[in-house]
Amino acid sequence: MILNRLTSQDHQEEWLRIRKSYLTGTDAGAVCGMNPYKSAIQVYMDKTGPEIEITDNEAMRLGRDLEDYVAGRFMEATGKKVRKSNAMYVSEEQPFMMANVDRLVVGERAGLECKTASPYTADRWKDGNVPEWYYLQCQHYMKVLEADRWYLAVLIFGKGFRYTCLERDEEMLNDLVSIEKNFWENHVQAKVLPSPDGSRSADELIQKYFHRREGAVTRMTGMDEQITRRNELAGLIKKMQAEQKTIEQELKMYLGNAEAQIGISDRYRVAWTEYETRRIDTERLKKEQPEIYENYSKVQKSSRLNIHAA
Repeated sequence: MILNRLTSQDHQEEWLRIRKSYLTGTDAGAVCGMNPYKSAIQVYMDKTGPEIEITDNEAMRLGRDLEDYVAGRFMEATGKKVRKSNAMYVSEEQPFMMANVDRLVVGERAGLECKTASPYTADRWKDGNVPEWYYLQCQHYMKVLEADRWYLAVLIFGKGFRYTCLERDEEMLNDLVSIEKNFWENHVQAKVLPSPDGSRSADELIQKYFHRREGAVTRMTGMDEQITRRNELAGLIKKMQAEQKTIEQELKMYLGNAEAQIGISDRYRVAWTEYETRRIDTERLKKEQPEIYENYSKVQKSSRLNIHAA
């Protein structure tokens, strides 16, 4: 079902306002806990908060600017034709699910999602694989538009162009709809904040929306088990990091005794390489060029959780 003919380019604020009333394809991975760049808490705050945040950065702009190019490369590589839809779609069966798609494939019940990617993430696209959150985004689109398949094309800067065809997966869609429906009804509509997931995105949202009064004290009833488990994990992580460092030192000694840079075992290839990094000597800069230091220094707020026995 077509909801609106508005496009994000022409009516960005209105487009963002409408998106607040639905779960979109880009929300799917976050709601499922599969998107490393976006958490379920962030989706919840986006949907329930009164403000409309218009965010943009160079990577987002580059993706928009190159969307036509990626679509053109897809048509060139496959011989298929695609067209812009310039519409928002809502699922008739699940009215909380919305889709705003890049392209529709002419003559097929299918669409095309256009992506750009950093060369540092090229491994995520090897052998026809795609990042999990993009896979869920395309499955979400297939549900909303009742499509049979969805094509995903990506331009990896400096690495080339790739595309893959994702078939509709009914079992996956049943699980996805169940998760999205639970999130929409039991969190967004019920105004119940979802649990944090340990992601950087959740950290940023907690720092932004959850505040504390200096010196204020509260009774943390029922939290002893979580605090105990946190302390156990912290100790375990410390031991594991020490063990990892010890093994790395043993490997370096082995290579050093053999006067080799590269070692090959039955299952692994180990390379001991050196590299240089340049860092600004901030103490010297502050002392010798205090005005420059002040002009280019940036204050960043952060918080730390200190836990001690009562």
